[in-house]
Amino acid sequence: MSRSQALQYYIASRLLLAPLQLLTIITIVFLLLRATPGDPADAILGGRAPEAAKEELRQELGLNLPLWLQYGNYLVNLLRFDLGTSLTSRGQDVWEIIGQYFPATVELAVCSMAVAVIVGIVAGTVAASRPGTYFDIGGRLFGIITYAIPMFWAGMLLQLIFSVQLRWFPTSNRFPPNLPAPVSITGLYTIDSLLTGNFTQFLVSLHHLTLPSLTLGILLSGIFERIVRVNLKQTLKADYVEAARARGIHENKILVSHALKNALIPVITVLGLTFASLLGGAVLTEVTFSWPGLANRLYQAISDRDYPTVQGILVFFGAIVVTASILIDILNAYIDPRIRY
Repeated sequence: MSRSQALQYYIASRLLLAPLQLLTIITIVFLLLRATPGDPADAILGGRAPEAAKEELRQELGLNLPLWLQYGNYLVNLLRFDLGTSLTSRGQDVWEIIGQYFPATVELAVCSMAVAVIVGIVAGTVAASRPGTYFDIGGRLFGIITYAIPMFWAGMLLQLIFSVQLRWFPTSNRFPPNLPAPVSITGLYTIDSLLTGNFTQFLVSLHHLTLPSLTLGILLSGIFERIVRVNLKQTLKADYVEAARARGIHENKILVSHALKNALIPVITVLGLTFASLLGGAVLTEVTFSWPGLANRLYQAISDRDYPTVQGILVFFGAIVVTASILIDILNAYIDPRIRY
């Protein structure tokens, strides 16, 4: 089998597995929602509402149908790209909710991922290039601590230090409520303020974004730090690196041009896996910082037992993770030929 055929076969196999992955996510979310305690009728009407009114609402929402029939109806609606309507937001379409809250999550996720990649690669490179020193020990401790610290605890601690005590950053929200928000073009406040030429709004948006993105990014950077440190240490012992040293090439050039390039290949794979962790961490970060994103809206929907909204947002997140995973796998296959075979 030629290289191009092997790559095409690999891409086709990953694309064929994507619907199965999505179906698994959809099924698990559907069953878990029905298995958890609570009744949407109680959440909507209140616990003291008459039972007859609750039963009428369940019948109206289709919650009194057999489970298999509810599941079948849900799959049929999904095939039509219909995520349903919210039970608690005055019948608002779930797609409208996603369009309203998702830009804030994207802005937080992109900035957090940039922080995680930059900090992780720099810390891992410094630790690996100085084995047995305090930098190496510090890199190990950094990877362990950032992985072990709970996201919500770190967020509250940083809020207490930098928002309450030092008053460097705001404690919550995406933009001051007493100021006009940037004109919505992309939904990303930092981008929209630049597109409209309002530099003041850009600085204010960036000021509110800094602490949440640093919190999430630094805690995720430990994943990249450990991978870069371990792989770079192995790469620096490779024969071609020793040959480059024998030719008199400067150590910094060997590190950047030879060793680091090959050590970063596993980082590309981990990017897709970290994206799932990023969405999970975004829930805790957005709730802690009262960030008005889709993850925070998901938390509210879970509290309100809003089945359609929870299912719609989780399926939307699942589709993003599956798509990102496929793209990362294909990119990795182009970079590393061993994956294709």
